[in-house]
Amino acid sequence: MRDVGVYSFARAMPRMSWHPHNLYTLHLRSLPTSKPSLKRPTSFSQSEKTLFQQRWIAKALARAYHGDYIPEKIFQRWYVPEGLPNVRPAKRQALAHYGTESLEEYAGRKSEEYEEEEIKYSMAPVGSLMFTNVERRIDTVVFRSCFAKSIYEARRLVVHGNVRLNGKRHQNPNTRLKPGDMISVDPRSMRFFKPPRDEYIDNPNAHLTSPPLTELTPFHLPLFSSPHLFIPPYIEPSFPTCSAIYLRHPTARPGYSEIPTPYAADGEVIRFAWEWYSRRRPRVRRGDREFEGGGKEKREEREKERREMEVMRRREERRRGGMILTAPASK
Repeated sequence: MRDVGVYSFARAMPRMSWHPHNLYTLHLRSLPTSKPSLKRPTSFSQSEKTLFQQRWIAKALARAYHGDYIPEKIFQRWYVPEGLPNVRPAKRQALAHYGTESLEEYAGRKSEEYEEEEIKYSMAPVGSLMFTNVERRIDTVVFRSCFAKSIYEARRLVVHGNVRLNGKRHQNPNTRLKPGDMISVDPRSMRFFKPPRDEYIDNPNAHLTSPPLTELTPFHLPLFSSPHLFIPPYIEPSFPTCSAIYLRHPTARPGYSEIPTPYAADGEVIRFAWEWYSRRRPRVRRGDREFEGGGKEKREEREKERREMEVMRRREERRRGGMILTAPASK
């Protein structure tokens, strides 16, 4: 299985999961001083690593949470936006010669003046919008709607045909939703409605009294899941019907980003990850997929124009070569 060993404490990479080990990993990442032996720290303020290493570590940390199951080449080609948002300072001076600028200025990172302008003009943390296309995936929407305990379980629900898209059975977890799409999950496949196989010895809720199960719907949440129980504002779930509607694409406003992430929306990890992908932009795509809205029609129109231009070019070459005889001009 591809999700074996993803909760390793040695690597401490946060994932889209409610697993208790992942919660402990988030704790390690929130308190880097509690475990200084982390191979990939989240703070680069006083780091001895090179600029390339800092960007690589930030990219690895961000991708571990946002689509670790997506191959890197496919992520760069289909999920990284063609026009990455600008999170660099607006004023940049060209290098006169080597050694005149510091490492921070060479990397194009924010200076104190830029931070003051950011606060003054209320600039939004748009760096996290790199992962907008990842949040549009149908398996990610299933997980964000709290219908699955992890992104890996959400993918299995889609692949096994337990998820419907706009009323039709859908088994492709790579599909990106459009605003207004509705998904529904088969209640018989949701683990929340099934009793746990074994009871934890250190159950903190064992002393609490609960009403009879005949009066309530049997809903068994895993332990330590309360920190993960939240719904993004761009999703409208309906738990009685086990369905959710994708309302719109995620946005960002000054001081807040709608994309859930364990890192600061305008912090070093997201910023350095943006620097990594901004220097490795994907090649220009001739067209997008059909679910992007109008992609098929645009491709057909461009193909028709290309064929017309090719016919005109060949006619011109034949005319110049004397293969096509033109009628003499009338006197």
